Amino acid sequence: MISNQEQGTIASSEMKASQPDLKFDLSAYLASRKAQVEAALERSMPIVYPEKIYESMRYSLMAGGKRLRPILCLAACELAGGTSDIAMPTACALEMVHTMSLIHDDLPAMDNDDYRRGKLTNHKVYGEDIAILAGDGLLAYAFEYIVTCTHNVLPKNLLEVVARLGRAVGAAGLVGGQVVDLESEGKTDVALETLNFIHTHKTAALLEASVVCGAVLADAPEADRQRLVRYSQDIGLAFQIVDDVLDITATQEALGKTVGKDLQAKKVTYPSIWGIEESKRQARQLVEKAKSELSVFGEAARPLQAIADFITARTY
Repeated sequence: MISNQEQGTIASSEMKASQPDLKFDLSAYLASRKAQVEAALERSMPIVYPEKIYESMRYSLMAGGKRLRPILCLAACELAGGTSDIAMPTACALEMVHTMSLIHDDLPAMDNDDYRRGKLTNHKVYGEDIAILAGDGLLAYAFEYIVTCTHNVLPKNLLEVVARLGRAVGAAGLVGGQVVDLESEGKTDVALETLNFIHTHKTAALLEASVVCGAVLADAPEADRQRLVRYSQDIGLAFQIVDDVLDITATQEALGKTVGKDLQAKKVTYPSIWGIEESKRQARQLVEKAKSELSVFGEAARPLQAIADFITARTY
């Protein structure tokens, strides 16, 4: 995952560990931004006929969660000189896409899970047929919402956002990662490179789209976009490593979903390859590497740097 040269470069910073910036109140920032996102999501999808499908879509969309992807989009847009107003439709769309992936991931044909965000999964409430359609509806509506609700953004940048999100969720991104994940279940000889491929595509791709699309909306220069690509890829893998650890160490109450599913499904995970402590160390290294990409932005990067620290410190 990390070359020997890269490990040497960040070794000294790892000695300090990934401690949140005490001068930046991340809890207040996340709470404020989450409230903004929740309000925007609430407005985004009224219930109309046929009510059942909209109720199913809203059931999962409004079920809570960290709202990390939309918050990353807003933070990156502001970092690049934009505003939360121009980024909010895309932020909402990212959460719609993420929610679709959770609904489909929980289906019996995939991970077969009963709980998500502390509630029964969509198919347990509405049935598998409606759950599939709810995911489809959310995915389609996400793109419609970006195009119809985004204002004061250059058309070329709006097109790039749509293209980036499409790639992140399709066979070159989330779908491709899920396919390899399903093919790898029950195998004991899954290589680290395969595991990295799964999560670079299944998890990190949408996080990358969240960050980079925010910058694109603000018309950030290409050099800055590439820094944010590297930042988001690193925090994306770190996020998944921590997820794998929490699946072993956390409780269902803390996570809001069934724990121990990876072990039950005989999935190869980062802890199964490295062990828990080495997995945590690798996640910390990735976060330090991600934060180093933001050093050129100075004080403006504090929200994104603090969010990177939160990824390894989180317990849910």
